[in-house]
Amino acid sequence: MTTSLAPDATETGAPPPAPATRRRPLSSGSSSPGRWQRLAFGADQPHWVRPSAFGLVVVSAFLYLWNLTNSGYANSFYAAAIQAGSKNWVAWFFGSLDAGNAITVDKPPAALWIPGLLGRIFGFNSFTMLLPEALMGVASVALMYAAVKRVSGPAAGLLAGGALAATPVAALMFRFNNPDAMLTFCLVLAAYMIVRAIEKAGWKWLVAAGAILGLAFLTKMLAGLIIVPALALAYVWAAPTPLRRRILHVLGALGGLVAVSGAYILAFTLTPTSVRPYMAGSQTNSFLELTFGYNGLARIFGNLGGNRGGGARLSSGAPGSAADVGAAAGSGAISGFPGGDLAGGFPGGAGNGGPGGGSFGGSAGLLRMFGSSFGAEISWLLPAALILLVAGFWFTRRAVRTDRVRASLIVWGGWMVSTALVFSFMTGTVHPYYAIALAPGIAGVIGIGGAELWRGRAYWPSRIVLAVTVLAASIWTAVLLGRDASWLPWLKFVIVTLGVLAALGLLVRFDRLRMGAVAVAVAALLAGGLGSTAFTIATASVGHTGAIPTSGPSGQDGFGGGFGNRASFGGLRERLGSSGSSSANGAAGSTQDGANGQQGGFGGPGGEVSASSELVALLTQTTTKWSAATNGSNSAASLELASNTNVIAMGGFTGSDPYPSLDEFKALVANGEISYYIAGGGMGGGGFGGRGGSDSSAITQWVESTFQATTVGNTTVYKLVK
Repeated sequence: MTTSLAPDATETGAPPPAPATRRRPLSSGSSSPGRWQRLAFGADQPHWVRPSAFGLVVVSAFLYLWNLTNSGYANSFYAAAIQAGSKNWVAWFFGSLDAGNAITVDKPPAALWIPGLLGRIFGFNSFTMLLPEALMGVASVALMYAAVKRVSGPAAGLLAGGALAATPVAALMFRFNNPDAMLTFCLVLAAYMIVRAIEKAGWKWLVAAGAILGLAFLTKMLAGLIIVPALALAYVWAAPTPLRRRILHVLGALGGLVAVSGAYILAFTLTPTSVRPYMAGSQTNSFLELTFGYNGLARIFGNLGGNRGGGARLSSGAPGSAADVGAAAGSGAISGFPGGDLAGGFPGGAGNGGPGGGSFGGSAGLLRMFGSSFGAEISWLLPAALILLVAGFWFTRRAVRTDRVRASLIVWGGWMVSTALVFSFMTGTVHPYYAIALAPGIAGVIGIGGAELWRGRAYWPSRIVLAVTVLAASIWTAVLLGRDASWLPWLKFVIVTLGVLAALGLLVRFDRLRMGAVAVAVAALLAGGLGSTAFTIATASVGHTGAIPTSGPSGQDGFGGGFGNRASFGGLRERLGSSGSSSANGAAGSTQDGANGQQGGFGGPGGEVSASSELVALLTQTTTKWSAATNGSNSAASLELASNTNVIAMGGFTGSDPYPSLDEFKALVANGEISYYIAGGGMGGGGFGGRGGSDSSAITQWVESTFQATTVGNTTVYKLVK
């Protein structure tokens, strides 16, 4: 038995509210609905439910699948790993950046598995790579609808599913090849299973949720565990079984999580290092070090006193000053960013972990989700969700322990609050697109809170909360739209007008009339969702490339900039003396960053090696295990995509990884396994303050002193084989 978010009848002296929906009557002259009616409408629900749910899925599919390949290879870093996995099973299983299995990407491999399989079966290309991401987005919307519908009815489910689909960062990442699409899908699926488990204390659903969370961990490590406390609390609080069993069931879910994630960790650890690739992002070739270091505590607390998180440093190891940056970048002395301490651009980050740090995400603090970096990605409905969450807990304060509305508010509200707080206060590397992990929590609270309060609008407390919520959503939407005066400048005035009208309609009870209720509901929905929907459509209509994509309309700077000057990096290219674009992406079928209305970041930190047609032709003619070696994963990835060959990424993504060492590199050359060394590249060139930078620098010096340099296209190349 669940409660509405309307105040108790004992508080108001009014009768309880009428049921939210009416059942569709059976067809006349028949004791049971026909087969068509059961299929189209369902036997025990209003006639509009299934068609509207089907419409939600179709619209979401169109949004995420329409012109899907306009981003080309999107992030070349992950695209190269998917390409490698489509050619080699070891590379597929371990997430290697190249099919020769030199080094992995700096993440677990789960997000690469499905695109890699599709590439192996149907051929690797932009569509087979991005199709799984889009389908995970559609599935996430459908699961969002199903989870909320089970508790608060179909209208609430539609509201929640629509809120998720209309979130700009969701449209961005469900059409992109970063791990965040699969992470979000796994988290929504786990939350759905928790909702099912709470209904009847279903331990099997709970264990299954734990297993899915284990898969989320294998997608993006600790980011997949942020919502675990909220899910566990909801079950322990509300499941209809004694406390002892509730605790045992949660321990069973923990077992499912450990079984799935631990199986892979064990397989990785027990596999000889001579068989598998080096674990990028670690200093000791360790999956656990990556989990709790570079991709774990360093992301939250900065670099914890070390310099392994990717901070930009001069070759001397000292932070670069504003005066030194231009010359240092031009000479290749800067060995790493983002996350460094570049004056006027990089506020904190994983490299320095300074107060208020966090590269590309704005200053850390309680209001970060509303700031210029994250605001337009995720915060459109965040004020409304916070109001509804507080009201929801207040109005259900006297409900029985097992009340499912309150339990779902714990699930989605706990998800929203915990994720927002982590993202707001982490001082390591944080990117605005991370906010997709926050979107389902907001959507769930909006769906449940909005629908339940609408049902109880006969009572004045519910009407007031609804009116304030709608007004807050419309005003904040206008603020976000006002951050870019050039994009649809009239829209904010329309939205505020609709918000005021909807709020007045609720307060004066215009909704008591049948058509009045429809008018108020439509005005409220448009006031809350029109701005984010328009921004979401604008996001889906343009391509996105690079390491740091941002949502929004076309024609904006790609490197963390974008709508409303969200990251203040407008002059970064000039400051670093690098174009930041990858012509390899162009050769592979993707437009360069910033061209033809596309937006996104650099292909990776630092500059990438330009894959000229002459260089591509040279690499494709090689017969060695690796066609070349170069500094940094992004340069290697671009060369791999353009030439369809294997390239060793020395130093990994940040350039700080101690692979290969000078002795290892000499052995590979002596065995005739590498044809060329390609100078330049991003990261890994100079002293980084860690072993990786010195190793890469030593290799560069050895190659330059041992082999003859030639120019191929616009690139310096050293031939390593006779």
